[in-house]
Amino acid sequence: MATGDAQAAFRDELFRVGLLVDTGVAGLYGRAAAYDDLLDAFDSLVTRTIMEPPFTSLRFPPVMARWVFDKTEYVKSFPDLMGSVHTFRGTDRQHAELVRLVESGGDWPGALTASDVVLASAACHPLYPLCTGRLPDGGRRFEVNGYCFRCEPSIDPARMQAFHMHEHVFVGEPDAAQRHRDLGLEKGLELLAGLGLPVESVVANDPFFGRAGTMLAASQRDEALKIEVVTPITSEDAPTAIMSANCARDHFGIPFGIETSQGETAHSACVAFGVDRVVLALLRTHGLDPGDWPSVVRRKLWP
Repeated sequence: MATGDAQAAFRDELFRVGLLVDTGVAGLYGRAAAYDDLLDAFDSLVTRTIMEPPFTSLRFPPVMARWVFDKTEYVKSFPDLMGSVHTFRGTDRQHAELVRLVESGGDWPGALTASDVVLASAACHPLYPLCTGRLPDGGRRFEVNGYCFRCEPSIDPARMQAFHMHEHVFVGEPDAAQRHRDLGLEKGLELLAGLGLPVESVVANDPFFGRAGTMLAASQRDEALKIEVVTPITSEDAPTAIMSANCARDHFGIPFGIETSQGETAHSACVAFGVDRVVLALLRTHGLDPGDWPSVVRRKLWP
């Protein structure tokens, strides 16, 4: 079966059993309570397994301050994936024109104005302003959960436009950031393999935008700044990334003015799980009824 056909077939099966709900927009789904129970179970497993205390747990909304988003420089690398929130700020007369455009099928979004918030592209982005200034000895560690948006409409259920991300982040000394990334990758591989998923780690090949993006992608690959953990969901030949381990170096330390306890620019690293993708991989591997999953997997998720 061709990859596209396999993706559509898996999506339709998820619709049929009611785990996901079709909204009529590619990559945007309603979720059954049973599906969210799986998300919660895996989230809890990650919290118990990946990072040892002390760390700060944070939950952010799916929108974030525009000024913070601007400092992340996401727009330079992935402008085609981002989403901006626009609202109506006009007069009564402009409102009448807006209604006319809506009723006539015209370009009514063109009558809106950008707000002070954008859709979050990564769960960790809102936390960096909290680190501005000098860090304590040993840096800071965070666990961050949140829903994110990336404009990637697809029939592949593992490529959602709105999805759940679970990250464990370190901000501090460069060597400690590297250790955080490497140890997190090791633990993540062990965790996912322990759930019966066939996983392997590969150097990431992100789709940076434009001509300058070609150089960014080459640098990322050459220096192995981002490692992805992949597993087959709908294709053996093109496995899906369900986790990443990333060294951001001083990418966030510079724009947010974050310093180590010694006054040097801080580095950051994160281990990120695509929770929806992990759940879909489990459903694809073990079946659509979690009650029938292997007992060893169930014990890990529901101890």
